[in-house]
Amino acid sequence: MNRIRLPSTATLTAFESAARHLNFRRAAQELHLTQGAVSQQVRQLEAQLGVALFARVRQRVLLTSAGERYLAEVRRILRALGEVTHQAMASGDKEILNLAVVPAFAVKWLVPRLETFFDAHADVNLNLVSRNAPFDFSAEPFDAAIHYGEASWSGAVCTHLMDEDMLPVCSAQYRQRLGLREPADLARAVLLQQFTRPSAWRDWFAHVGIEPANAFQGPRFDSFLMILEATQTHLGAALLPRFLVAQGLAQGSLVQLSPQALPSSRGYYLVCPEAKQDARAVSAFRGWLLARITGD
Repeated sequence: MNRIRLPSTATLTAFESAARHLNFRRAAQELHLTQGAVSQQVRQLEAQLGVALFARVRQRVLLTSAGERYLAEVRRILRALGEVTHQAMASGDKEILNLAVVPAFAVKWLVPRLETFFDAHADVNLNLVSRNAPFDFSAEPFDAAIHYGEASWSGAVCTHLMDEDMLPVCSAQYRQRLGLREPADLARAVLLQQFTRPSAWRDWFAHVGIEPANAFQGPRFDSFLMILEATQTHLGAALLPRFLVAQGLAQGSLVQLSPQALPSSRGYYLVCPEAKQDARAVSAFRGWLLARITGD
């Protein structure tokens, strides 16, 4: 079977630069080439593809529809090539483990414990990237993910890590200022809300048997980390996962407003593609993760 002759990375880089600037002279300056060299690479690319990528309108250079579509894919390819090149240079002879992880879990639970993983597995180079939602492993460069939700991910194996319960907390200063002593007192507090869990406060109040009018009221944030910061700076009371507030409670910067937590039907899972579930680095990380959770 005859292989299609592919453009060189130099040609694709010249096209991307010219398309980004919509100016061949600026692209040439960026790439330390002559304007003629950039123009020639683009002409050769257009000839190879059999389509016009640029149109010249009133002394301006514009992308054609085909050029815009091609640019989106070229940028994706160049970005992916750059990422894997940097990873290869950074990892040396270590095995790479690319992990997608929920940001709040990474910042407040995972990263503070990673030293023991690196001590035990010095031959693994771990790369962490934030992801909040499930994705297609075949379209992303990840070997595994730490996911919050249900044990359902197409084409992947889910290992349960921990359940989540939410604690009502605020800063010690805020509690003293408002005189918060029991759940009913929260009717006069500012309740910090989470966009993805709009009914959390209502559910917690129902769990403790009260119905205040302000369950849905209060400023909204799109991440637990922002809510945690707002809580620590005395902006109001919050419902936050136990692992997220454990340090603040231990240090006294946060106080728990009730012993009753809000349980969740969802949890945290380590997810990996079926084809990678027995990969050495994935197995090592899974074993370490489960041991640390059990130990905690």
